[in-house]
Amino acid sequence: MSRSATPDLETLTGLVERVVYHTEDTGYCILKVIPQGRRESVSLLGKAPRVVAGEQFEATGRWETTRDYGSQFKAENLKLTRPDSSEGIEKYLGSGLIEGIGPAYAKRLVKKFGRSIFEIIENESAKLEDVEGIGRKRRQEIRDSWIKQKSVHNIMLFLHQHGISSSRALRIHKTYGDEALSVLTSNPYRLAQDIHGIGFKTADSIAHQMGVAHDAPTRIRAGIRHVLETAASSGHCCLPEPQTIEQTLQLLGCADTLVHAQIEALIESDEVERHTLQGHHVLYLSYLRAAEQSIATSIHHLCAFPASYPPMDPDAMVTWAAQETGKPLAESQQRAVKEALKSRCLIITGGPGVGKTTILRTILAILGKLDVKRVLAAPTGRAAKRLNESTGLDAKTLHRLLEYQGQGQWGRHRGKPLTGDLFVVDECSMLDAPLMAQFLSALPEGAHLLLVGDADQLPSVGPGMVLYDLIRSGKVPCVKLTEIFRQAATSRIITSAHEINRGRVPDLKPQRDGDFFFLETRSPEETRDLIVQLAQQRLPTRYGFNPILDIQVLTAMNRHLLGTKSLNEALQSALNPAHEMKYELERFQNKFRVGDKVIQTNNNYDKEVFNGDIGHIVTIETEPLKVSVRFEGDRLVEYEPGELDELQLAYALTIHKSQGSEFPCVIIPVSTQHYVLLERSLIYTAVTRAKKLVVLVGDPRALSLAISKQESRKRWTGLCELL
Repeated sequence: MSRSATPDLETLTGLVERVVYHTEDTGYCILKVIPQGRRESVSLLGKAPRVVAGEQFEATGRWETTRDYGSQFKAENLKLTRPDSSEGIEKYLGSGLIEGIGPAYAKRLVKKFGRSIFEIIENESAKLEDVEGIGRKRRQEIRDSWIKQKSVHNIMLFLHQHGISSSRALRIHKTYGDEALSVLTSNPYRLAQDIHGIGFKTADSIAHQMGVAHDAPTRIRAGIRHVLETAASSGHCCLPEPQTIEQTLQLLGCADTLVHAQIEALIESDEVERHTLQGHHVLYLSYLRAAEQSIATSIHHLCAFPASYPPMDPDAMVTWAAQETGKPLAESQQRAVKEALKSRCLIITGGPGVGKTTILRTILAILGKLDVKRVLAAPTGRAAKRLNESTGLDAKTLHRLLEYQGQGQWGRHRGKPLTGDLFVVDECSMLDAPLMAQFLSALPEGAHLLLVGDADQLPSVGPGMVLYDLIRSGKVPCVKLTEIFRQAATSRIITSAHEINRGRVPDLKPQRDGDFFFLETRSPEETRDLIVQLAQQRLPTRYGFNPILDIQVLTAMNRHLLGTKSLNEALQSALNPAHEMKYELERFQNKFRVGDKVIQTNNNYDKEVFNGDIGHIVTIETEPLKVSVRFEGDRLVEYEPGELDELQLAYALTIHKSQGSEFPCVIIPVSTQHYVLLERSLIYTAVTRAKKLVVLVGDPRALSLAISKQESRKRWTGLCELL
């Protein structure tokens, strides 16, 4: 029977007739159910940690109709309870859920004990031996399995009773297992720390439903931590104490005396540290202070010694390298190479077209000739791939190099260091403080370090401005390249990028055969429509670009008309429209179709795909339901429906997501809609992602505003002072 739950949701109750598909990893299930008051079964899609035929269900959701499957009930919330009819109990026990009971024994048990069988198993299990074929060993097996399943059932029931959806309940149970109840009752705010997709506000709502007081110390401490964690997600390693208090009061609505008291409690428990920075009292989450301190200690140690490469004549080696490659180096490039050959630790920085790649190739060739073991890495998979292509040497992501094992565990560390003589890290502007600290701690004694990057690009998404702070400190030898070489100087992409970096608006007048254009529009709607037109028709026709493979739209943010969500919907409709012969799957507010361009949004070490990897959907299979994505390197990765929150459409990406990548053609919307985020390094980073063509679309006033602002440099970090 159906009854109204909310204006657009229905509640369905009845019996699970058959489990068509279920995966324990995500809880996703397809069930055949018989709704109350009906005779025929219907399909139900939902999530549950385990589900068996014979169970009673209550589902809240919507009916949807698909071409392949007809009418199905898509449950947003699914609750399962043990059956109360003899038929249901027999199906339930015979499903294989309870070890020691199959269909034959289920039939005998129900015949012998009827609807009291559950009570018998739990409290009078000795009576089971009255059934033919059940001895002491099987009876014990049945009871142990029953107790285990009851634990799962009780946890899910408890979570549902406190208003937690099936999807979240499943994640909680998967994270904590049998400890879920004790974790939730002792400190529900741990959910925000431990579980992807549950933030402070959700955890606070759950805590409120569980009776946690408005002024409870656990709530206030969690609020303070949330403020500092939010600051970290915006790039700060610490926050001034008055600002922390003010934001906590806004978040919690409690007395400031309580916040002061709990700050002291967090400091006492070593979760938070108080330090003085630039004359301000600042608060750190302890792990971020430890990361900055570890970086400073490692850098001091590296810079205390000269290089220990095999003996060589640097001038002769530079001459040899030029003869080998057929590319003589300019004087500034020669100086950079010689500096690298004598330094234990060196930074090479500069914008596009200044010869960083040529210098790096020369250094690696010289040291390779001397049998120096060279290890290359970058922060992301795409950056590592580019490093491999430009040097011809193997390059890994830092996470893979350090053998990341998930849950903050690493296979390489101070106690089990890496092996190698020279470690090269490219795209260092993307390095956040915790990752840099882990990497430096894993370097072997006597290692050399070469950091390469553009300090004027956007800093890391995570906390810190590591490259910028290392350069600013003056404690690390640094070669800053500024000379634009002849071939690069003919590219308006490169010359415009350097103009932007100097705080000047580049020449926006169109050139017939140019590679840098600005198209002015009068409204966000016109900007969006022109971007779609450019990607779909004008640029492929004029330049021969593949609209999906070659053209990348880069925007400042996710929301608004010119954010990734809106642009992806518009570009998907234009470049990969719905078709009656093309299967479409809707999950996590995304519609996925075969042919769609998608991006992996987190690191998945089981599948060996990483945050920022871009691929294309090649198949959507229906029995069982799964999506196959082909990533660069011809890697085919399969996703079950419950895993699709790891994917997003990638026709449009945020500029932050594009760091470390290059694309043949880049289209960049520039609008005052993005006023808060518009700033110089954002535009500079977007422009330098393009190899062949840049098209800026929008309001020239917004471009001028962005170039005049340098907000990304305003981060609270302490590394420079520690150095």
